[in-house]
Amino acid sequence: MGLSLELRYDICLQPIDLQMFNPVALELLQLLADPDTDIDVIIKTIIKDQALAIQILNLANSSAYSGFAKSETIKDAVKRLGASEITNLAMAASQAALHASSNPMVNEAMKDLWLHSYACAIGCRSLAFGIGQENLADHAYLAGLLHDIGKLYLLKSMERISVQNPGSLEFNRETLLEVFSDMHVEQGCRIMSYWGIPPVYHSIVANHHTEHFDPDNILLAIVRLVNYNSVAYNLNPYPQFIQPEDVAAEMAALNVGEELLERLEADMNTSHD
Repeated sequence: MGLSLELRYDICLQPIDLQMFNPVALELLQLLADPDTDIDVIIKTIIKDQALAIQILNLANSSAYSGFAKSETIKDAVKRLGASEITNLAMAASQAALHASSNPMVNEAMKDLWLHSYACAIGCRSLAFGIGQENLADHAYLAGLLHDIGKLYLLKSMERISVQNPGSLEFNRETLLEVFSDMHVEQGCRIMSYWGIPPVYHSIVANHHTEHFDPDNILLAIVRLVNYNSVAYNLNPYPQFIQPEDVAAEMAALNVGEELLERLEADMNTSHD
């Protein structure tokens, strides 16, 4: 049974300007595009939103960054991790706050989606370092975080439909998975275009599920491999575990072996600590 045309139509009518990104996090992303941006400008931008600043500090001091000394202030964190890493944490912190709903079913799905997205961000960063692509680590983190942004938009859209027209939408896991499967890539691309997110991330959203991909696109290969190996954080309650042949192209493109995959899984587990 496929997704009904009526539900698809109703979802597509929902406003594209649903809150998807924290404005301060978006401002940081734009500032990061300029390599000459002064560190003090980054700090002043972050502290515009004190709640976000606190969340950034919490992430900076989490076990995922256990190799670093603890930071007491945003200035300490920026100096310790760098502007790029702090911008990634700002985006992660703001996204975590947006994955919440007063609807129990939607809230549960949003929390699961957040766990998946954050685990992928940590995994993509880890894999970039593991294959000697340190220069891609910051991009990989953000790409992993945003690759399923279409699912967040779909959840917010379906929640809005249910509020506007009570009883018009039956919320259950099967319906959500059907909607995700059918629409999350196209709606993710809409979101990236609307908010002016850099093209490198738009490409990730568009191609992380395509049957064939460009093996020279290392960033895309990283996201695909991490996403395929994140079944432990999948929204599907009955995930089909990935077989080696399913990710053979990605592993070949990145020259990844079983040992590195095991290390990747261990690093992704730190996202729940």
